[in-house]
Parts: sequence; structure tokens; C-alpha cells
Amino acid sequence: MRLLDALDSTSREKRLKVARAILYLAQGTFAECTSDSDVQYWMRYNIFLLLEVGTFGALVELLSMEIDNSAACSSAVRKPAISLADSTDIRVLLNIMYLIVETVRQEAESDKPEWSIVRTTFRTELASPMYNGEPFSVLLFGMVTKFCSGHAPHFPMKKVLLLLWKTVLCTLGGFEDLQEMKKHKRESLNLPPLPEDSIKVIRSMRAASPPASASDLIEQQQKRARREHKALVKQDHLDAFNEKDPYKADDGRDDEDDSDDNDNSLEGDTFPLERDEVMPPIMAHATCERVSVPKGLPWAPKVREKDIENFLETSRSKFIGYTLGSDTDTVVGLPRPIHESIKTLKQHKYISVSEIQIKKEEEYQKSPLSAGEEEVEQVPAEILYQAMLPCLPQYMIALLKILLAAAPTSKAKTDSINILADVLPEEMPTTVLQSMKLGVDVNRHKEIIVKAISAILLLLLKHFKLNHVYQFEYTAQHLVFANCIPLILKFFNQNIMSYITAKNSISVLDFPHCVVHELPELTAESLEAGDNNQFCWRNLFSCINLLRILNKLTKWKHSRTMMLVVFKSAPILKRALKVKQAMMQLYVLKLLKVQTKYLGRQWRKSNMKTMSAIYQKVRHRLNDDWAYGNDLDARPWDFQAEECALRASIERFNSRRYDKTPVNPDFSPVDNCLQSVLGQRVDLPEDFQMNYDLWLEREVFSKPICWEELLQ
Repeated sequence: MRLLDALDSTSREKRLKVARAILYLAQGTFAECTSDSDVQYWMRYNIFLLLEVGTFGALVELLSMEIDNSAACSSAVRKPAISLADSTDIRVLLNIMYLIVETVRQEAESDKPEWSIVRTTFRTELASPMYNGEPFSVLLFGMVTKFCSGHAPHFPMKKVLLLLWKTVLCTLGGFEDLQEMKKHKRESLNLPPLPEDSIKVIRSMRAASPPASASDLIEQQQKRARREHKALVKQDHLDAFNEKDPYKADDGRDDEDDSDDNDNSLEGDTFPLERDEVMPPIMAHATCERVSVPKGLPWAPKVREKDIENFLETSRSKFIGYTLGSDTDTVVGLPRPIHESIKTLKQHKYISVSEIQIKKEEEYQKSPLSAGEEEVEQVPAEILYQAMLPCLPQYMIALLKILLAAAPTSKAKTDSINILADVLPEEMPTTVLQSMKLGVDVNRHKEIIVKAISAILLLLLKHFKLNHVYQFEYTAQHLVFANCIPLILKFFNQNIMSYITAKNSISVLDFPHCVVHELPELTAESLEAGDNNQFCWRNLFSCINLLRILNKLTKWKHSRTMMLVVFKSAPILKRALKVKQAMMQLYVLKLLKVQTKYLGRQWRKSNMKTMSAIYQKVRHRLNDDWAYGNDLDARPWDFQAEECALRASIERFNSRRYDKTPVNPDFSPVDNCLQSVLGQRVDLPEDFQMNYDLWLEREVFSKPICWEELLQ
């Protein structure tokens, strides 16, 4: 409590000293611990103690002061080079808050019973508009936009984004929480339960090429040697020789990759990810899973109401010669096989929460008075959307600007924002070892920024979609307008295997290992060798998130799917298939599936393995001719018309639900009191006042007035 009281000190140096003391407590008083587990135990204990005495609120007030500190901002703007020293105060505060949010968010078996109450209260406070009338997340979003506008270049963006990600995760919930919320939402709308748990299905999936054994590797080398001698043999003979099930042990090379990718550096050697499965815990039980999981497609097929309507319309036009609009029950005059087809389609009919929300919104727009006032449940996602709504476009643009600056494919430009302000020291390194260490730090810094932004965007899109589809569409549309689709494709247009296997971390310097154990002497060789991990979970996580965002933006949007085709995404996405990880492959295959019909017959013919993998791993939509080019959607695309229609629907939704000032004068209340109407002050124009006598003569005195009729 004395430390908290000292935080209110007017002296900046004293405040920083006290904040560092609180940070030491939050880090588990590591100087007095002898093992990593001791540090983690005391971290958890101290953080709950700090939370109970109200530390977080005091830290938020201090952070608000630092954000509004115009002197620090103006001095940072004038500086030619910004370094770590410019953001010391803010970094200490952000560190403490990050440790509190991340520790409280996770439950542990050893937790005290009263801690669960503290956790629930903290989550509620974090999500509610308690900090200057807005949720804490919006305060952090404000820091991001202020940094991108150039008014506060000293803000430590990596720490801000990490805290923002964990705050959104803590308040809205992760993907497993989202799955539970989706189940409850479907129950409340009287919809049938989900056909399967998508998280469990993806976890049980196998990558398209399982790890090869030692004997298989020797056999592959022999095949490669034979292939070098048979270089002049016709390609179709080689294809026939190598055509195998993509789920059996495959050669390290993709035959069809060479047709449109000239990236032979990826093909030459067998990469670590091809020798060892990315997810060892799952593969450890591969044998028992193979026995317990029934063979067949992993996903239950789905059919939309629209698909059934289109099928019936086509069938009626063909066999009867007329249509019945949206009637899906009348089957008079249709042959027996069509009856069976309709029955099968209806068995697999899936009604999404979004469809119900769109129908309800149409009813509110059609009859605003009879539909009554909408009851909006104030869940965390709703509160966050309401707070973000006025500046949501700026938030999305700012996140994408930082993502562009942190992408490994981005070239350093003079006009791009400096995201390295909280990693570069005041004095640049003088030795080779220091330079190597700084290089690792800079790369790791960028990777963490990409990871945080991709996670924030995906969480927002998924939670907004469940809360209301038009909240999701509003966010997604601003991402599309800010060139998110080409940005993600640019991110993947690199040697993705080397990005996944990058070793930009020094394990001996990880906390709490570095403060508990004796540090070995770092050498240039040990830094170059990196850690023992054959892949980087951080980068794999970022890649999967970005692919999922791309899927979210393009799903059921014809004009955006055509953008994928126009930007030539197929070869870029095919290179990403070389990462032998089931979840990442699934989302790549989904993106390839939606554009397959537009890529031409030659592409489909030379990529039959990819087509086969799509068939085996991606959910089927009955009546969806994704593999052929004879679909109705293969029409000239009008990006503007589609996006404008969507934008109009979104604006109607936002103005109806969130704009409390009535725009339509027909719905505004009428004042029927004669005294108040006559007592209103009316501002008359100057020319009227100058010609007032003339107006009286013309409009009043020269016209006869029948007073009897007027009084009646």
C-alpha cells in the first residue's frame, strides 16, 4: 500500500523508482529464488496480491498521464533517432500490466479459491467502460493510432500490441470460449447444434505428407538419383510414376510445384519439418487415432437455404418450365431422383447465426415501429464494438501499417514508421557479437509484432461475427479497403519454410532462466546455431492467423475472391503448402478451393495432387462445383457494386442501433403545444428584416382576412 501511495508522487524519478519496485514484485522477486518454478509461484502470488489492493487502476492512470505527456511527445518528434531510453517510463508500466493480465487470464490448479472471484471481477472491469468512459482496449488502440500518426514515435509498439492482444483475449475469450459461446447462441436461437467441434477435428487432422522414416529417406534419395538420369523422359510419364496419395509418405519434392514456381531452393533438401511432424504430441498417438477415428471425410457437408432454392429453381425450369421463387417445399411435377436430391440437401441444411441476424435486421429496417426496440445484450464484444465504432477505420489502418513495417518482405523506406524504437539501444554495437545479438533482437521484435497483430485481428473478426454479422462486416470491409488482402499475400510471397524454421531467439536469455541460473558465455557461434527447436511456433502461429484472416475476408464474397485471382495468389499459396502442418495446410487449401474454378483447366490438370488434398481435407458444400468452371459465379465481377450494397446495409445497421439522433424527420416527435411553438425563437435572414414593411404590405394588409372563418 505504501508503494501505491508513492505512485502518486509529483516527482517523476520517485514514481519511476516505485514502478520498478512493483515490477520486481510482479516478476516474482527473482533475486531471492533458486529455480524457475519458484519464480513462477511468487509471480502468481504477488500479482494477485497487487490486484487485490487496486494496483491496476493506479497503473492505468499513470499510463494515461504518460500518453498525454506532450513534452515527451514533442521531444521525441524532434529527435533524429529514437532509442530505448525515450520510452523507459511507459515500458515499465506496460510490463507490469502485461504480467498482471497474462497471469490472471490463465487458471492454475494451485490457485486459491478466492482468486477465481478476483479473476472474474478483473475480467469484468477490464471489459467495461471504466477507464475514462471506455474499455482499457480502446485506450491501447488510441496509443497505436497516435504512434502511427507520428505524434508519439517513442511509444514502445511491441509492448503495447502484446498488452492489447492479451487484453482482448482476456475480456472476449479465446477460441475454446468462442466455441462454447457459439453453442449457447445457437441454443438461444433454437438452431440445431453444430455438426462437429471444429477445434477437435483440426487437432485430429494429419498433414498431407507424414514424416518419412529412415528407410523412406534412403529410398527417396535413390529415386532422386534415378530421376537425374531420366531427365529427358516425358513429363507425363514422370507424373504417372510419381502420382501417389498425398496422405502416404511423399517425396520431398512437389511435382506440380515446378510448373508455376521457380523456387528451387525450397525443393533441393529435405527440410526439418518434412522429417519431423510439427505437432509431436498429436503424432505420438497416431496409431491409436488411426484405429479409433472412422475413415472418411473429416467434415460433415453443409448446404445453405440459398443452395436448395437455386437447385429447385433450376430443376423446375428444366422439367416444368416455370419457377416458384423461394418455395422449397413444393415438388409437384418433378421426377423421383430430384425428390431424393432435395431430401439429401435438406438433411445437410445448415442455418448459421449470421443468417438469422441478417433476417432480423431486415425486419427492423422494414417495420421499425411494429418491430419495437431491440434489446442489445451488453456482452464484452458489444461494449468493445460500441467504444471502437467512432474510430474503427483508423484502428484497422494503424494495425495494418505496423504489420506492413514488420513484414519480412517489406523494404525499408524513408516514409515508413519506425517500429524499432523500443529495441535499438542509445549506443550502437561496436563488436561482432553485439551486432549479431542486436540482429537477433530486431528480427524477434518484428516476429512478435506480426504475431500480436494477426492474433488481435483474428480475435476481433471472430467475436464480432458471433455478436452480430454486420459488426464483423464493418471491420472486414475496412480491412479490405486498407489493402489487407494484398498485404497478407505479400507477407506469404517469401521463402515461407525459412520463415517457419527461423531461429531468432536466444534461449539462455529467456526469463526467468536468465535471472536464476548462471549465464554461459555467449559466442558468435552459439548465436548462429540458435536453439534446438526445428521450427518457430511464433511464426507458425502468425502464418495460420493471417491465413484465417484472409479466409474470413474472402468467404462468400465473389468480388474479394476475384481479388485473390487477380493478385495471382495461387502460386504463393501453393508454396505455403510445403509446411507440413495440418492446420496451416487446411486454411491454404480453403483459399485455393474458392478460386479453383477461375484458374483455368490447365492449372487444375497440372495440380491434381492439390485438388485431391482439397477434396480430402476441406468441408464439402453439396451442389458446389468448386472444381469446374461452369458455375454461375464465373461472371464479370463488379467490385464496387457488391461492396457498396454491403456498405449500405452496414450503415443502416450502425445508424439504427448506435446513432440515437433520428435522421428521418417522419420519426421525430411533433410539438403540438401552441404556446411553445409560438414561443420558439426563429432567426430571420437580414434581407427579410430590411424588407419587413414590404412583406407586411404584400402578404398581410393587401389581402382580405375573414376573421369569422379563421376563429372557427
